[in-house]
Amino acid sequence: MVHVQSLVLLGTLASWAGVAGALDRGEGIRSIPLRTHSLTAIEFEFKIHGKANLHGDGMALWVTRQRAQQGQVFGHADKFEGLGIFFDTYKNNRPGTVFPYVMAMVGDGQISYDKDSDGKDQELAGCSARGIRGATVPTKARLTYFQDKSLQLDLRYKSEDEWTTCFETGSVTLPSVAYLGFSGETGELSDNFDVVSVETKNLYQVNPSSGSGSSGKSNSYTRKDGKKTSDGSGRWVWFLIKVLLVTGACGGAYVGWTAYRTSKRHSRFD
Repeated sequence: MVHVQSLVLLGTLASWAGVAGALDRGEGIRSIPLRTHSLTAIEFEFKIHGKANLHGDGMALWVTRQRAQQGQVFGHADKFEGLGIFFDTYKNNRPGTVFPYVMAMVGDGQISYDKDSDGKDQELAGCSARGIRGATVPTKARLTYFQDKSLQLDLRYKSEDEWTTCFETGSVTLPSVAYLGFSGETGELSDNFDVVSVETKNLYQVNPSSGSGSSGKSNSYTRKDGKKTSDGSGRWVWFLIKVLLVTGACGGAYVGWTAYRTSKRHSRFD
């Protein structure tokens, strides 16, 4: 059963209609429009759990060009175009690999996911995550995408203050306009896949001091105490300093001239 409880929508994410509720079938899927920025982070809390000793198959996060459709790849259609992050809880045939296993796959619309080998030949990067199913702490995943440079997945399931890097890989290009989705599949087995919350962030920030994205020039200065003063206030301070210097020079000249006149007057009477 796939259960989506809540979704945090930030930035360019559109609303997700009918987000609450559970899917009673063995497979289910939810998806929403997403615009990927040059630096984007997707963080979500989830829970994989169940009472059965034999469980599977797993759940997935999707960032695809097409709207999600049901299929046989963790509940999603095969031959997708985009990115799939698979939380595989059932080992079919992958000797030497500890399950649950988390892996990434980039699809071009033509490649098929080989379920019999648990996607070994289609894997971009991945890691074993023993203990992620039935974890005793709130389980989270954070996917960070740096356009044409890197893709990184961090997991939190061992303790609430410990993030583990699952993988970090090189150049990956995702669709600029895509659908963010979650899916799950149990097949003939049973399990629970709860998506508790989802948050997306555009990590790219325009630097105001560079003038980018602003209609006028604006400079600021940072003092040692961390407080900022504007460029205008700096000019006023410098103006007052110059006035004081000129006033002091004039006052000194007047005092000198007075002393000179007094000494001349005394010299005439000598």
